[in-house]
Amino acid sequence: MARKPRPGDGKVLPRYRWWQVFSRSLFHLNRSGPDGAVEVWSVDVRHGGDADGEVWARLYRDGRNEARSKLPAAFPLADGVLQVAASAYGMKRCRFVAQDGSTRTLTPDPASAEGLRARLDRTHPALSRSIGAASVAILVVALVLGAPQIAEDITRIPIVADRVGTFVSPIQLPFWANISLLLATIAASSERALRLRYSWILDGGAFDGDV
Repeated sequence: MARKPRPGDGKVLPRYRWWQVFSRSLFHLNRSGPDGAVEVWSVDVRHGGDADGEVWARLYRDGRNEARSKLPAAFPLADGVLQVAASAYGMKRCRFVAQDGSTRTLTPDPASAEGLRARLDRTHPALSRSIGAASVAILVVALVLGAPQIAEDITRIPIVADRVGTFVSPIQLPFWANISLLLATIAASSERALRLRYSWILDGGAFDGDV
């Protein structure tokens, strides 16, 4: 459920720094204001969270902070709403949904990790498609190999075992293989997050409440 936005403090949008590539997402949307002039709306997300430990999305208009909200966020505009959500791996979505139901994904800042991934897609589309296909393949393999083992671990919990019995996974991977699979899964889901691709089945939504 989207959180209610709070008023912004009017501060200037900080410049994106290269060392923030793994901790900050920044997106922009150009649209016409009431007087017909082009306005630049920006959404800034710091994945490490603030001092309170919460991850906030901050909305800027022409470089000035208009509002902020904990995630998932829904910022109402004159003719629609800006929707922002993140997962453990990065961004799930950052889009403008118009009143007529049409959607428009915001453009990532060129200096951000999402912007660099978008540039790869433009300059080397074949390589980009191959990387995307590899990410999906890794997650499918991880689901097939990992789900039975997770089910076995869950049914070993006494209260669960008493109700449904104990399940024995037909797949038993060595420790090093499970660790390698976990690392590959994190990398694949992180790559998909750079393209705002998200599936609750493949990217862990069943465990973060996105169903």
